[in-house]
Amino acid sequence: MNKLIAVTAILCLAVGAALGYYLSDSAVVETAAPAPEEPLFYRHPMNPSVTSPVPAKDSMGMDYIPVYAEDETTGDSGTVRIDPVLRNNISVRTATAEARTISRTVRAVGRVEYAEDAVVKLHPKVEGWIRDLRVDKTGQAVSDDDILLEIYSPTLVATQQEYLLALDNRAALQDSPFQDIREGAAALAASSRARLALLDVPDHQIRELEQRRAVQEQLHIHAPVAGIVTEIGARPGQYVTPSTELLRIVNLDAVWVYADIYEYELPWVAVGDSVHMTLASLPGRVLKGRVAFIYPYAQGATRTTRVRVVFDNSDGLLRPDTLVNVAIQSRETTALVVPSEAVVRSGTQERVFVETAAGTFEPRRVALGIESDGYVEVQGGVQAGERVVVSAQFLIDSESQLREAAAKMTDAGVAQ
Repeated sequence: MNKLIAVTAILCLAVGAALGYYLSDSAVVETAAPAPEEPLFYRHPMNPSVTSPVPAKDSMGMDYIPVYAEDETTGDSGTVRIDPVLRNNISVRTATAEARTISRTVRAVGRVEYAEDAVVKLHPKVEGWIRDLRVDKTGQAVSDDDILLEIYSPTLVATQQEYLLALDNRAALQDSPFQDIREGAAALAASSRARLALLDVPDHQIRELEQRRAVQEQLHIHAPVAGIVTEIGARPGQYVTPSTELLRIVNLDAVWVYADIYEYELPWVAVGDSVHMTLASLPGRVLKGRVAFIYPYAQGATRTTRVRVVFDNSDGLLRPDTLVNVAIQSRETTALVVPSEAVVRSGTQERVFVETAAGTFEPRRVALGIESDGYVEVQGGVQAGERVVVSAQFLIDSESQLREAAAKMTDAGVAQ
């Protein structure tokens, strides 16, 4: 009997040891190779709003993307995670946000105009009649102090007679024993001479009057500056008054060029910027000038802002009303930039996608500055050294917006 009990006990121990070993080995195997997690659903690789409960392919033969519970519940609502295979399939590329020296050449069509401060309008100081018009055609070049015309004026005749009487009176009283009489006669003569000068009687005619002691019926009107006659307002025999514009003379030693700049290019233009100009009448030649003034208002019809550029024209090659091509060289500036293609513009905001970890992309709102040569200044939202998506960002943006919408719906359901 005792022998039977002993044998039975040995058999139980052996079976228990074997069962323990089997269960232990199964646990190890189960821990080492857990069952794969089942996806919640499958999403179209190009259109995140299209889903399927079972694996599928799109019209291009691309596999639908499995979406797991972890993807739907972890991380920020707009953050997108992409596995390496899908990343390669949709060609996701990134670039680094970095500080760069940027500049821009602003090109525009300009128009040559007279310099406003070089236009002289000639008016007579007295009433009278035009006797001789020596410059009778527009476009004529005149030199400084050239005689332009002669005018007969009764007022000038009377003033000359007064001056001659004052000269005679001064000569008669110069030997007077009374100093105040001598000084009074001299002052009267000086006053009469000054009046002639104020009426624009030229010095050579006054000197001739003093020497010949004979009244001159015609007053010479001289050119106050050298330039081109652009308008003639009187003809021989015409009665003129101080309100009559006799001639208009423009000095063309310097000309102004007006260029209209669009709003988006205006931040690149500043007073003092160098300007290169070319025109059809001077092939192969580049003229240099500088931005002199930026007008403080926009043109109503075109919504552009006018810029004034000054060019030397001492050789007379630049003709007013000529159309020219101008290139404004903006000054260089250093700024944090990203490629322009990285920016997703929705109309109400601009944002980029920053790769915060391998395969993880976070949407960031950004404030943009000036744009140049394929780069745009980022004034906020991105730090130097961060990598931003520059291709397939619109697909990522669609996924991000879908996640945001789903998160809002989930939050609304929880709140209810």
